[in-house]
Amino acid sequence: MPTTVASELRHSPWNKGRLIGQKRPLKPKDVWTIRVRLQFERHTRDLALFNLAIDSKLRGCDLVRLQVSDVCVGGRVRERAVIVQKKTGRPVQFELTEQTRQSVQEWLNMRRMANAQYVFPSRFTKRQHISTRQYARLVSKWVASAGLDSSAYGTHSMRRTKAAQIYKKTGNLRAVQLLLGHTKLESTVRYLGIEVDDALNISEQVEL
Repeated sequence: MPTTVASELRHSPWNKGRLIGQKRPLKPKDVWTIRVRLQFERHTRDLALFNLAIDSKLRGCDLVRLQVSDVCVGGRVRERAVIVQKKTGRPVQFELTEQTRQSVQEWLNMRRMANAQYVFPSRFTKRQHISTRQYARLVSKWVASAGLDSSAYGTHSMRRTKAAQIYKKTGNLRAVQLLLGHTKLESTVRYLGIEVDDALNISEQVEL
């Protein structure tokens, strides 16, 4: 092998040809496309999971661990819920919109899961709920079904989607920080990919 070629191979960056960095949030039209497709194909579980992922803005590890008691009371899906985050050990609240409540209720009713422990149980006996890896595969499938490049999106796309729209429409970083369960405002800034000057201008207007 020629010396120049060997040298290039040794010094070639690990990420050459790969798409790295933060995964993109979905645009509203993408959310609509995926939602309609899941409804049309009658993927009841996936529709409930997708809607809950968008509304809750939870990390994948917290989303797959949701218990029926977290989102239901008296056999009905709550309008708001609160869980303790696995990563931070801190509580975070989230809302469930009407369409999310309907899809989750339909999924629970279909599976007769009123007394079940997990909202999205695993089909494997050795596992109580679906894994984060399975969730990631589902996200990739949903994204591809909308005609998008699945390599540009991931489970954090679900978490970032509604947060990005809230920030875009309100400019309220503090609200997004609370909804994402971040302990520091700087984390929210990095997570949303906000320009520093823009972030500082907004932050100056927010009293903590």
